[in-house]
Amino acid sequence: MRLKMAYGRDGLWVDVPDGIPTTVIEPQYVAGLKNEYEAVKAALYKPLAGAPLPEVISSTDTVAIVFSDITRPMPNDRVIPILLEALQSLGVSDRHICLINALGTHRTQSTEELERMLGPDIVRRYSIVQHDAWADDLVEVVENNAGRMVRVNRHYMEASKRILTGFVEPHFFAGFSGGPKAVLPGIADIESIMDNHGARLLSDPKATWANTVGNPLWEEIYDIALATNPTFILNVTLNKDRDITGVFAGELQVAHQAAVKSMREKVMQPVDQPYDIVITSNSGYPLDLNLYQAVKGSLLQPRLLNPGGI
Repeated sequence: MRLKMAYGRDGLWVDVPDGIPTTVIEPQYVAGLKNEYEAVKAALYKPLAGAPLPEVISSTDTVAIVFSDITRPMPNDRVIPILLEALQSLGVSDRHICLINALGTHRTQSTEELERMLGPDIVRRYSIVQHDAWADDLVEVVENNAGRMVRVNRHYMEASKRILTGFVEPHFFAGFSGGPKAVLPGIADIESIMDNHGARLLSDPKATWANTVGNPLWEEIYDIALATNPTFILNVTLNKDRDITGVFAGELQVAHQAAVKSMREKVMQPVDQPYDIVITSNSGYPLDLNLYQAVKGSLLQPRLLNPGGI
């Protein structure tokens, strides 16, 4: 049997000897939305919870938009333009809009990379800030569980309205991505990121795949994001082709939990038995863009292996 694993940009073929019982486990395939543009636009004007965009943003506002960096498959180039178009229709000036690259501790992106992520026109037209977790001008928000004051990107905190974007999928210790993770680790300070992603919280057995209940790491992320008073979130779910399968907008908690519910019901697969041999990948580019991300694929294996398996 010949199987193609999601690996890098082009995939990796794996040859499994004939006669070995083999099970292929992959997310349930959900077809992309027929009209992504209309779906995203509709979500802005008819959110799942909270007021629609025209009721929370006016022409006099300054707006900060947080977007995912290059290590995430978020289709920024198909989502951000629709959001900017909506803001323009509300009379918000281009110079009053700031796009913040939620780098966390990751490297900054080049101009060419930003153009691929957002589109050349957006890069030329709008102010783009690449978050620096080591910056001296981050703004204090609230104490974390370690008793340390969390500091967040100044441009975000100084904006009169704050919009978080992202995509939602199971995460190996935060439960699920998207939602509040745009704030922590996305635009937080290095000490707070290390506290949240450190051994103290990671060692908790509830800090694991697809779990937010009693997960101390997730709960801290959520509490800190709420303390920054985000105005609106715009999250999407994706299939393996990076097609948008769902759009979830509005108030942080309700919109993100709706995306989580959708992932649980439509995408995640139950596994009935452990195996002697498990071959995993990190789901391909850009999720395997650097060595740090490789831990995601390797941490899945122990959950699927028989004792002594490989």
